[in-house]
Parts: sequence; C-alpha cells; structure tokens
Amino acid sequence: MSVTRRDLVAGFFATPALTFLSARHISAQTSAFPLPLTPACGDDHEITPSSTEGPFYKPQSPLRSDLTSELSGGVRLRIGGHVVDRSCRPIPDAVVELWQADGNGQYDNTGKRLRGYQSTDGGGRWSFTTIIPGLYTGRTRHIHFKVQRPGGRVLTTQLFFPGEPGNERDYQFTPQLLLEIEKIASERLGRYDFVIA
Repeated sequence: MSVTRRDLVAGFFATPALTFLSARHISAQTSAFPLPLTPACGDDHEITPSSTEGPFYKPQSPLRSDLTSELSGGVRLRIGGHVVDRSCRPIPDAVVELWQADGNGQYDNTGKRLRGYQSTDGGGRWSFTTIIPGLYTGRTRHIHFKVQRPGGRVLTTQLFFPGEPGNERDYQFTPQLLLEIEKIASERLGRYDFVIA
C-alpha cells in the first residue's frame, strides 16, 4: 500500500506529535491540517527572532496539544509547523511550549488554562489546538512560545497575527514573527516554522 502526500498531511494533525510517548497519549485531531507539510525555509535560514517572555509566563505547563478542553467559547485556532536548524534540518524531540490570553485578553495566572507543551516528532513537527487570543491594553494579538532543542538554548518569542490594526503600534511586533493564517469554515489554521540554533 502506497502512502500519498494527503496521507502524510492528514497524519501530521490526525496524530499528535507525542504519540511515541504512549503513556502520555494526547487525544487525536480528527481532520487534516491543509497547510504545507514541508518546512518553509528561506535562503538565509535566519534564526527566529526572540521576544520578551512577558509577565504571565509560568513554569510547569502540562504536556498536551489540545488547549481548548477547559474553554466554553472563542474562535478555534489550530496552529502548527516545524522546528528546524539553520540548514533546514528538522529537529526531533525539541520542546515547544505555548501560553496565551483567552478570548477576553485575560491570562490564567492561577491555573493551567491555555498553557501547554509538547515535543516535536521525528520530522520536527509540532501542533496545538487553541483559540485566537483577545486583546488587552497596549498589546496586539499574540501567542507566546518557548522552543528548545535537546540540550540547547531556549528561544523565547511571540507570534503575531497578520492584518491586525495594533501590529504597527506594538513595540514588540516584528514581521518575521507573523503567522500564516488561513480560514477554513468556523476555525482558523495557523502555520509557523521555528528556526533555532
């Protein structure tokens, strides 16, 4: 039986990146993620820019890819991509951690809502199911990340949403940290490939 590109793309988001950790299996996504499967590396392979951690980071996020189980609303966002090195080689077992505001622009500072981490699979792939964050005073829409290869330095950064009126007013915004966003029915699909040292 031959495997098609469609099978590979469907497998990326139908099977969590951490399925090799069978004791910590994360519930599967049911529909394919239709963005390109291959890393989107440019000619220069520049390291992903870092950005401030901000005041709302908390250590010890839970291991999970679906961050929506504790939410009752919000615009669903599936976000994913690769972690690669400067030569565009995938980095397996890199830790990708995410934290963000809810749809009202509020961070959960007492619990673990909209916080999580996972490790990349053998192809350097990662993905989360979350919601589009709300706005809060002084900031444009963004999601925080920490990314680290095994034994490597931690990249702390933020990803931003294209077309947001607040982007140019936010002193932390940089175009190199823009997500690629596509709208499919009632949800949004976001793509970003982290390049780390």
